[in-house]
Amino acid sequence: MTNVYSFDGILVFGLLFICTCAYLRKVPRLKNWLLSEKKGVWGVFYKAAVIGTRLHLGVALSCFAMAFYVLFIK
Repeated sequence: MTNVYSFDGILVFGLLFICTCAYLRKVPRLKNWLLSEKKGVWGVFYKAAVIGTRLHLGVALSCFAMAFYVLFIK
């Protein structure tokens, strides 16, 4: 179990947030509803989706590395 207030917990949360937003960008109804704003609070979802889409290889490798760390090292 990771603690949200630790550094690795924040990294896990960030990676999961980016992956979730990138997935929601592929769903047409949710893309128009959630990712239409590019500024403000809702813009965070849009920016995370862009990061997840453009850097999909790096995000995927980071998710695998973090999963290995959480399961076997921690």
